[in-house]
Amino acid sequence: MGKLVSFAVALMVAGVLVARWADRTKPVPSTSAMAAAPVNASPSNSRTITLARGDDGHFRVEARIDGRRMELVVDTGASQIALRESDAARLGIHPTARDYRIKVATANGFTRAALVQLQMVELGDIIVRDVPALVHPDEALGVNLLGMSFLSRVRWTHDRGKLILEQ
Repeated sequence: MGKLVSFAVALMVAGVLVARWADRTKPVPSTSAMAAAPVNASPSNSRTITLARGDDGHFRVEARIDGRRMELVVDTGASQIALRESDAARLGIHPTARDYRIKVATANGFTRAALVQLQMVELGDIIVRDVPALVHPDEALGVNLLGMSFLSRVRWTHDRGKLILEQ
């Protein structure tokens, strides 16, 4: 487990360094933190959304999870979509104390989370069904995270301060 966490941290650091290097090669105009602009479908009939990096350096997106709007921060270091307990409750998801049995290492330390299944996650025209997610106590998670349980099911690239998701 320790080697896996070390590898994930090294991968995230490498990604940040490459992104910073790429940003220095061509300046990108400043945009708002919630700039998510759908792009026209390509000839291959794919669905694409382009996210601009916010002033805080994070990519934020407003998604629809099981039909409800929710703001998430894109996190390639998160293995699952991670939801705060109060936001999961807005979706009708109410894990019991017994359900918090998944041990999770976060930036804030170790905590326990409850594994749940989301029926549908939508970003613009991109739709992914049956997505595993983890519900964390509110005090253990400051923001909702769009993790690899979603991102691994779409194509994504980072180019000059923009994150491009395609299905």
